[in-house]
Amino acid sequence: MTSIETEVKPILHGGNGANYVEDVLKQLEARNPAQPEFMQAATEVLHSLKPVIAKHPKYRDAKILERITEPERQVMFRVAWQDDKGEFQVNRGYRIEFNSAIGPYKGGLRLHPSVNLSIIKFLGFEQIFKNALTTLPMGGGKGGSDFDPKGKSDSEVMRFCQSFMTELYRHIGPNTDVPAGDIGVGGREIGFMFGQYKRITNRFDSVLTGKGLNWGGSLVRTEATGYGLVYFVSEMLKNAKSGIDGATCVISGSGNVSIYAAQKAMQLGAKVVAMSDSNGYIYDPSGINLDTVKLLKEVQRKRIKEYTEIHKSAKYVEGCAGIWTIPCDIALPCATQNELDAEAAKVLISNKVKAVAEGANMPTTPDAAQMFVDAGVPFGPGKAANAGGVATSGLEMSQNALRLSWTFEEVDKKLHGIMQSIFQATTAAAEEYGCTGNCIVGANIAGFVKVADSMIDQGLM
Repeated sequence: MTSIETEVKPILHGGNGANYVEDVLKQLEARNPAQPEFMQAATEVLHSLKPVIAKHPKYRDAKILERITEPERQVMFRVAWQDDKGEFQVNRGYRIEFNSAIGPYKGGLRLHPSVNLSIIKFLGFEQIFKNALTTLPMGGGKGGSDFDPKGKSDSEVMRFCQSFMTELYRHIGPNTDVPAGDIGVGGREIGFMFGQYKRITNRFDSVLTGKGLNWGGSLVRTEATGYGLVYFVSEMLKNAKSGIDGATCVISGSGNVSIYAAQKAMQLGAKVVAMSDSNGYIYDPSGINLDTVKLLKEVQRKRIKEYTEIHKSAKYVEGCAGIWTIPCDIALPCATQNELDAEAAKVLISNKVKAVAEGANMPTTPDAAQMFVDAGVPFGPGKAANAGGVATSGLEMSQNALRLSWTFEEVDKKLHGIMQSIFQATTAAAEEYGCTGNCIVGANIAGFVKVADSMIDQGLM
């Protein structure tokens, strides 16, 4: 029997929660070869569910783990478009509709050369639990393409987005699947996609979030993931009898999440001393000037290195890994997956970091995350700590359904309340299952129980 023909045997219902989980993971790996990102996400979640399965056999009996790790629908399609030279280009598009037990599929679209089936499945799987934690009725999904918007003209991006939506529109809708932005997809891309959807369907639906404020968008959406991340950190520190005011903060990345996490941290009294991009990082011991970072990254679209031309007190270092060697009280990895490894975690712990929280999706390797937990460092996993973006997307959907707009203060207040409730649900679940203080386990369990119970209520699906 070749590896392609590997038999997937049915899992028996006997044994304890740990045995069942390991059996499911073996079957999952056999069914999903060469998908390391998806397997990493699934392994982390399922391992933390062992005490839940042991305590509640109903989840094993209903084969919830087998069902929740298999997407309800996977769409993969060709995206052909024409560049400014008149030459035809072809990319691959994806939409993974993972779970709709508690609401329509909800999750971003990522445009980046690294996009493949494994990455989209990992993101969609994480989205199930993240969305459940927000308290809003949203299922989990994710999509995107290996198209790279960097270096493309507005016309080229428009033609790609129109071609992408020409297929995607068949699979989405305000009560079915509501995509949003992600890496490589901002207001420009959402606008082009929405315009094409409206042209094809002749409907002004709430079918995408992250829209322009003039046509259905929500205030705070731009700031939401970064703001929510800092609100979550604030709750973690408050629980540890500490606070953000006066803290030193290191933030990887210099995109949307990083910029607005830095902004909120500064508003609450922290000093941000380092930020990065894919080429390297800047260290400014006097505190990062966020206006300069915004000018470079949001307006001029330049590299972070240019910061040192304006602020002579700062230094630039090639390569990104060294950013975690800078002593800090708060570390916020906001760039990309697996950027903070065990070696970096060791340095942060030795430098007495007080809190670590993920602004990106899965930016901390599993062994590094476990090191923080073992060392007693409050650690906020992405599905809890960076849920502010999708939470505000959910609030945008609510405003669209009501045909009204809330003020910045109203949305920000709701976002703050959602992040507080996520922290409370996470810590309560961790304590209930004997893992007090472990937000990784708590977030996975709290999200899982809500979705799994809904799946059981709805029968075989």
